[in-house]
Amino acid sequence: MKVWKGGLLMGGVMLLTSTWAWSEGWEEEHAEHASKMSQSQVTNHATGAIKGYKNECAACHMLYPANLLPARSWQRVMSNLDHHFGENAELDQKDRTSITKYLMGHAADQSRNYFGRRINQSIPKDSVPLRISETRYFLQKHHEIPSRLVSKNPKVGSFSNCIACHSGAERGSFDEDEVVIPGAGRWED
Repeated sequence: MKVWKGGLLMGGVMLLTSTWAWSEGWEEEHAEHASKMSQSQVTNHATGAIKGYKNECAACHMLYPANLLPARSWQRVMSNLDHHFGENAELDQKDRTSITKYLMGHAADQSRNYFGRRINQSIPKDSVPLRISETRYFLQKHHEIPSRLVSKNPKVGSFSNCIACHSGAERGSFDEDEVVIPGAGRWED
């Protein structure tokens, strides 16, 4: 009986810890990284990579947290911007280099974030997924959601539109308790 109660308590602690780690997401990870840099490095990093990433990438789609793909995937995405998922998203060399460096430095395989590590563990080492929705972790988390609620839902459109259902997606929060599917309401597993 003590073992069962101890296991239940440990499971609850792990759940709380993992929820906190996910909700803190990429912003906390960036702050931790920034705290190790000199003030001039922080200023240059923040005004360059972060501003560039927000300005350039979020102009067309949600600002995906870097820890949702490994560095090799971000490298491939950023090296093929002239054919970026059917669009020409080319950037000048300075912006492309700065954003690539940021994404690769905060990627899933560089992440200290629990979910970044879990995503990375779900990707075979020889695989280079270009879409977060192609990772095994993502597929396992979304397998119960019928396509009629996503691809056939004009308010969502595809699984790449994370912010349609996850209000905290851009800050790295994908808490299941906060999922609201447009036209369908809260999602319960």
